[in-house]
Amino acid sequence: MTDRTAHILQNITAISPDDWNHCANPAGDEYNPFLDHRFLRALEESGSAAAETGWQPFHLCLKEAKTTVGVVPIYLKSHSRGEYVFDSGWADAFYRAGGDYYPKMQVSVPFTPATGRRLLVSDSPKRDQIEEQLLHSLVQVAKQIKVSSLHLTFLPKAQWDRAGKFGMLQRMDTQFHWRNNGYDTFEKFLEDLSSKKRKNIRRERRGAVANDITIEWITGSDLKESHWDAFYEFYIDTSNRKWGTTYLTRSFFSLISELMPEQTLLILCKRNGRYIAGAINFIGEKTLFGRNWGCREDHRFLHFETCYYQAIEFAIANQLESVEAGAQGSHKIARGYLARPTYSAHWVRDAGFREAIAQFLNDERRYVEQDIEWVESHTPFRTDVDLESFQHRLKLDQLGN
Repeated sequence: MTDRTAHILQNITAISPDDWNHCANPAGDEYNPFLDHRFLRALEESGSAAAETGWQPFHLCLKEAKTTVGVVPIYLKSHSRGEYVFDSGWADAFYRAGGDYYPKMQVSVPFTPATGRRLLVSDSPKRDQIEEQLLHSLVQVAKQIKVSSLHLTFLPKAQWDRAGKFGMLQRMDTQFHWRNNGYDTFEKFLEDLSSKKRKNIRRERRGAVANDITIEWITGSDLKESHWDAFYEFYIDTSNRKWGTTYLTRSFFSLISELMPEQTLLILCKRNGRYIAGAINFIGEKTLFGRNWGCREDHRFLHFETCYYQAIEFAIANQLESVEAGAQGSHKIARGYLARPTYSAHWVRDAGFREAIAQFLNDERRYVEQDIEWVESHTPFRTDVDLESFQHRLKLDQLGN
């Protein structure tokens, strides 16, 4: 085997953007904004993902001579918040048994429940071999620093399968994604839905803007600090009411606006001359990723309009293939979003604890698969729409990247 060495990076700026991005978003792969060096830098430099917030950067870099051939985004976690793959029950059980669950190693993009490669390798004929070595290095590091566990979350199906063959525990969950079936207008999308769903969506869209509300798309050089001031105010208010905490600092949004404005879309709602609500999205090569929402006024259906329907409108206008509107939310089904599986892989150091979790995950996977089957049988689309090829393309997307 080619001689390669693994190194730990204490922050993302310890590696050049070119070296990181050559592995994270190589030519020929679909561009993912969350794996971009600039996005991770914004999280870390803003203090959003830092040791003080329980997200200590601990990235892995694999070198062949002086060339970086693989990287992995890793954080040492002192809690389980901001991950969207829930293991707090595991932590409680471990604690009751007299163990320390934290710190743990988390392979992910902080606060971002979006599928993407985690074993980041350049477009190389040795990709499979290097991915295997990255997995081996991850487990070796976890053993050396004596963490309780190692978690790779929101993996693509191919890397999930690889982790399973490597001996890691496999977990599944569900998200809801919208797929562009060649639509050139929102109305063309509505034509594919059942009559009842079409009527409901049109009613919701009318109701959302009934109180003289206007909606703006802001991206690129049009993004100003005044926009972020407004958005951050209602992001904080909504996050505190919903979760009791906020993850992203104000400076994160300024850094994103500075570092990657063309990949950032802010959808803002205005009433009586001031912004009252909005959602931040990130633009990938083929996918629009919806992330955070907030409001300072409550208006019926405005959340659906801003986060779901406007995202679909933007995707159609920009010929994007899909919209991923974040974690959870079975209410998205009635709005044209379809159930998709998400994947994570877990290594647990304690053998007895690992066995108990394995049994739990076996049962959980069966439940998730049954849930997806049920959702697919209750599609909002007309019965004569060719969903078989539609679903096939979605499954191919899950396998890739």
